[in-house]
Amino acid sequence: MSRFYESDRALSEYLLFHYGSGRDILPWPFGPRRALDYPVRCITRFLGRLRVGRDRRALDLGCAVGRSCFELARHCGEVIGIDSSRRFIECAERLRSEGRVPFRYEVRGQQEALSCARVPQGIDRDRVRFEEGDALHLRQGLGTFDVVLMANLIDRLEDPGRCLERMADLVRPGGHLVVSSPYTWREEFTPREHWLERQPAQVIRKLLGPAFAMRERDDLPFLIREHERKYQWSVAEATLWERME
Repeated sequence: MSRFYESDRALSEYLLFHYGSGRDILPWPFGPRRALDYPVRCITRFLGRLRVGRDRRALDLGCAVGRSCFELARHCGEVIGIDSSRRFIECAERLRSEGRVPFRYEVRGQQEALSCARVPQGIDRDRVRFEEGDALHLRQGLGTFDVVLMANLIDRLEDPGRCLERMADLVRPGGHLVVSSPYTWREEFTPREHWLERQPAQVIRKLLGPAFAMRERDDLPFLIREHERKYQWSVAEATLWERME
């Protein structure tokens, strides 16, 4: 894992990415506002079509600071968020226990602004728990799930294909897997021989094998602010897969 994800800068950027207001993230009236609220849209784009309920379990692999986990808790009785960043998981757990985390983010240079990440009202935070872990070496006893989310994860894994091949052991028959990624391949994360470069959705279909059928596909833009005049605007390909009986 890149050391970046343990840095103060990464924590600040991801808290803003997950919990920041539209005004804090994008003060410019001409910006790409459709790209806001990505961690929420990863859930709402597909979950309305899924069978959910308090007896359902959900897993968010690569949960970062946890916004998608809390959104999943609106629909599922138990949600587990796993990320390899110790800093991210500690912050997500503080949000779960306290409901809010104050933080500072860069305006430009050494100028900073103060904000506060808050779990939205109406979400039962007790339904969520967070764990530090490696998506390629998940702990024993994790169990199976009705919903598994992998958002912006596979292009940060050493061997994304191996992770995808194991999804049949995590998703219950009749359950669903959401994979969303901009496919930003970098050798610092993934050796070149493991990049899923050409027609990634079709490669993912092959890796998931006959255990899954693709039900939907969409393009989800997202925006990560670095400072008030510099942003990462990306478009993830999101696919919904159903685990076959």
